[in-house]
Amino acid sequence: MSQPDFSSTPRPLWKDLLHPAVIVGALGYFVDIYDLTLVMAVKKDSLAAFHVVGDPAPLSDPLNWQMFGMLLGGLFFGVLADRMGRLTTLFGSILLYSLANIANGFAQSLEVYSACRFVAGLGLAGELGGCIALVSEVLPKERRGYGTALVAAIGVFGAVVAGAVAEYVTWQTNYFIGGGLGLCLLFARVSVQESGMYQHAKESAGEGQVARGDFFALFTARDRFGRYLRCILIGLPTWYMIGILVSKSEVVFAKASLVEGIKANRAVAVFYLGLTFGDLGSGLLSQWLRSRRKVVAAFLAVSAACVGAYLYLATGWSASAYYGLIFVMGLGMGYWALFVTIAAEQFGTNLRATVATTVPNVVRGSLFVMSFVFAQLGLRGWTPTAAALLLGVGCFGAAFLALWWMEETFGKDLDYQELR
Repeated sequence: MSQPDFSSTPRPLWKDLLHPAVIVGALGYFVDIYDLTLVMAVKKDSLAAFHVVGDPAPLSDPLNWQMFGMLLGGLFFGVLADRMGRLTTLFGSILLYSLANIANGFAQSLEVYSACRFVAGLGLAGELGGCIALVSEVLPKERRGYGTALVAAIGVFGAVVAGAVAEYVTWQTNYFIGGGLGLCLLFARVSVQESGMYQHAKESAGEGQVARGDFFALFTARDRFGRYLRCILIGLPTWYMIGILVSKSEVVFAKASLVEGIKANRAVAVFYLGLTFGDLGSGLLSQWLRSRRKVVAAFLAVSAACVGAYLYLATGWSASAYYGLIFVMGLGMGYWALFVTIAAEQFGTNLRATVATTVPNVVRGSLFVMSFVFAQLGLRGWTPTAAALLLGVGCFGAAFLALWWMEETFGKDLDYQELR
């Protein structure tokens, strides 16, 4: 009697999701988000220690300096990940932001505090893109959406924990915790192996191919530049919501809406709690619908509606209702990991990490420009609501337009390289 052939039996999904790259990537993103959002979670207490009351000027805001650091760090670590490998980059970025967070706990002036956030931003820039590129390359093409969704759902919960911990410890201790978690993560990374797809691309590089990590190659061909720009534009609404609307909820928007009892650290935690469920939901939906673009469009529409309610319908609401709206806003921003996955899927292996790392950090870095424009509009007599509306129309308009022209990448084979 012949034996049954199990060679074609599909590998169980749970085995793919227990891949070391997925598990350690999720923990890494958790620490990354914990450290990234600390500056917002402890904003009021930390700035008070330096005798700053209310919202600081854009050029003095530690959050803006962190985002500027992430903009530069995204370029550096993205190129490094394609040239030297995904794991090498992750080790370097973790060490940098961990030490910077510990240094933040010892800061004695606003200038030193901002400088530490800038250095931390440089390091934080390397985590997500390198992780998404690695997970996308080690999982089967039909299942990578599940892997990136799991990484994101666990990762963004780090912001919830950061906001909760801020209720019980000093802002200095919170930074020490963040730095310590990062150093512990270094040991966990030892169990992860480099992407086989990256190794293959490294060994097979030849004539006619774009050099690994050649950032400027993104601008030398019209098609590549168009893909790169569209990836950036679909992400703009994310940091408009968290960086402008939510981070300024306590000192600006709650007051404008006559809502009392709102705290910024709680608003950030609630927003990221919604984002946790949103990232998981968007990843699963993209698998079930077999489409990235449709899911992103739906989440953008939900986010736009929530922004309108936040700016114009929340007047006189209770604190609990206001937090509820912020939760739904976070749910709508839950396409964040999907947006980074799309960026990784748009490009060949020799530029994939460069794109997956620089794109989210350009979006984060855009907060520096948004904050400046928001402040300038205020100086010219615009109300916070009107200024935020103008920024929102620009961000969401650009995102919808970019999505309309974007290629669908669900199930796309990623084992290829960009050609000159």
